[in-house]
Amino acid sequence: MFDLAREQKAHDLFKRYPGNPILKPENWPYPTNAVFNPASAQVGTETLLLIRVEDMRGFSHLTVARSSDGLTNWKIDSEPTLKADQESREERFGLEDPRIVWLEEQKRYAVTYTSFSEGGPVVSLATTKNFKTFSRLGALLPPEDKDACLFPRRFNGRFALIHRPIVRGEAHMWISFSPDLIHWGNHIPFIMTRHAYWDCHRVGLACQPIETEKGWLIFYHGVRNTTAGAIYRVGMALLDLNSPWKVLRRSQEWILGPHADYERIGDVGDVVFPSGAVVYNETDEIYLYYGAADSSIAVAIAKLSDCMDYILSCPEN
Repeated sequence: MFDLAREQKAHDLFKRYPGNPILKPENWPYPTNAVFNPASAQVGTETLLLIRVEDMRGFSHLTVARSSDGLTNWKIDSEPTLKADQESREERFGLEDPRIVWLEEQKRYAVTYTSFSEGGPVVSLATTKNFKTFSRLGALLPPEDKDACLFPRRFNGRFALIHRPIVRGEAHMWISFSPDLIHWGNHIPFIMTRHAYWDCHRVGLACQPIETEKGWLIFYHGVRNTTAGAIYRVGMALLDLNSPWKVLRRSQEWILGPHADYERIGDVGDVVFPSGAVVYNETDEIYLYYGAADSSIAVAIAKLSDCMDYILSCPEN
């Protein structure tokens, strides 16, 4: 049912940081075409972004930037932090779109990313303790697959991965399980595209899942193809805390879409693509980091409590 009050609340949740874009190609210490789609983590007293950087060949690698306030004075690694392994066929054409979670059990960060080659995009995994050295676990699932992130803890002894395979040309979100981060099974589609909605053509995970008392809060991107091209917008869903394949609530409205010039004009216009978030519990704030028009990085800020109030007002699944 159409709810004007809820739609207004969705529109008002996130406020764009006035200093957007916070990172642009001209900020880089080496030549680059575009910087976008960053993963994020709070590491000590700093906000860390692991950023997709596209070089002048059109290939991507990942580079770290750090900031004490998550908004300004970014310290960018002087060279690529994680580059494609040229001995690995699935990484031949680069690394794209990372997400980060902290695995408390293993005392290390897990970085899922898209490896790209002539075989198509695959989901790959690396772990790190310091974002300087990485242990690659390789490709997890066959192509075509992307938009992946682990949950930070196990469920009934199994790791869980959200990802977005292309099956028969359809692009829905799936969840899969593994006892060891190597062997994957129990594949379940759980967030589907919706005919005629803003997310009717593709959906995919945005930033890492956020654990709350009411369930796992997730943001996802939805794509609608128009005569002028695709539009990438952002929605929300709430997953069951112990059975994350169960969707409790899902927004009917998008909560963030391309509006500012830096989101509408770039290498790929009309794109808002979040891939990282940081929650500041002391201020009840969530910083949502996103790629803008596949060219620069921006951030939008909301109260986490407002996000929860909104998603709990959405229809039950």
